[in-house]
Amino acid sequence: MSKKIIGVREKPPLRQAIPLSIQHMFAMFGASVLVPSLFHINPAIVLLMNGLGTLFFIFVTKAESPAYLGSSFAFIAPAIIVMTQHGDPFFPNYPANPTAEQVAQHMDAFSYAQGGFVAVGLLGCVLAAIVYKFGTNWIDVILPPAAMGPVVALIGLELAGNAASTGGMLPANGASVDPKNFAVFAITLCVAVFGSVLFRKFLSVIPILIAIVCGYVAACCFGLVDFTAMQEASVFSLPHFQLAKFDINAILTMIPVLLVITSEHIGHQIVTSEIVGRNLLKDPGLHRSLLGDNFSTAVSGLIGSVPTTTYGENIGVMAITKVYSVWVIGGAAALSILCSFIGKFSALISTIPGPVIGGISFLLYGMIGASGLRILVDKKVDFGKARNQALTAIVFVTGLSGISLNIGDVQLKGMVLACIVGMAMGILFYIFDRLHLTNDQDEECE
Repeated sequence: MSKKIIGVREKPPLRQAIPLSIQHMFAMFGASVLVPSLFHINPAIVLLMNGLGTLFFIFVTKAESPAYLGSSFAFIAPAIIVMTQHGDPFFPNYPANPTAEQVAQHMDAFSYAQGGFVAVGLLGCVLAAIVYKFGTNWIDVILPPAAMGPVVALIGLELAGNAASTGGMLPANGASVDPKNFAVFAITLCVAVFGSVLFRKFLSVIPILIAIVCGYVAACCFGLVDFTAMQEASVFSLPHFQLAKFDINAILTMIPVLLVITSEHIGHQIVTSEIVGRNLLKDPGLHRSLLGDNFSTAVSGLIGSVPTTTYGENIGVMAITKVYSVWVIGGAAALSILCSFIGKFSALISTIPGPVIGGISFLLYGMIGASGLRILVDKKVDFGKARNQALTAIVFVTGLSGISLNIGDVQLKGMVLACIVGMAMGILFYIFDRLHLTNDQDEECE
């Protein structure tokens, strides 16, 4: 008997909803907190805005599109450039014990990056209005299933190395893998994989949470958990708020990121549609999800946080557990908000070591990759046609080859560059069809 599906609008009992929400929060926590740590800012404000942004996203999408908004990695490179241009004393090396003056300079430089975040978020809202005006039929033209399938698969596949690296499976300088890291990584991954197949009843929908707990216990036994941060954290704390500053050069440096996050957003919505079995681009509509995502980014940047984005880790959780409830996602958002004010709790979660996060991510990213292949199967893509072979082949090779394209200070590579290449090919094939130049046009029009 197949695992029971908990639908998008279904409200599970509280005794089930709480652990399901904790599962989602744990899944996003490692990656989402990593972004503020790279910027050397207080993660509490990020947890707060991730939670509020997720609740706003659920509201804007009429509670029809399950998604958790975590910290976006797409803005890191241009933000560091902006901060360096505005006198940040820390990059590329952050001192172990910065002076108060250095911290003040750093936060002032970050405020200009915040201005860029706000600008990109507002432009994304404008893009949402354009999509509302002209609809989404153009997506089927420029990204047919033969291109969309591999684009979605690349969302997970290009992150596979990150999962392995986080888990300590790719040590630097050719060093051998630490046996303790491997043991914890393997225990976490095995519990998640076999638990999703062997667990029954309610346990079958929380295999990720159980795997994290088992991995954490194993990490404690191997001495891989450092409790210093939790011991030093205060019981209650307030997030650090800081208003953005605006500079035209900083905004221009950041604007090309809009192309990256839009491609990422469309890919995430399509793979989520495939998982939940509904076309979320049509209902509640791409314009609503774009508005929710980008307005959250703008507000986050305005008051001192980092940009937000729909999170692949949480999409992977839905794919494994078949729990799609926005009530569960909203519960995870509420817990994130709570964590932002309880220093001990957020510090405890931050002690989850890399091998545990890596072991979970290894499976979650793979599930996204499998969802992309599922699109090719469900859409019955005919690889007997040359255009479909070419689209899938070129998109995959572009995304996995490591090649990149620079637009100003923004680098396009991986899934984003593959998506752009696929879109360009889709447009060309559409033009060729209109000019009656293609040799399979009659079949395509049937």
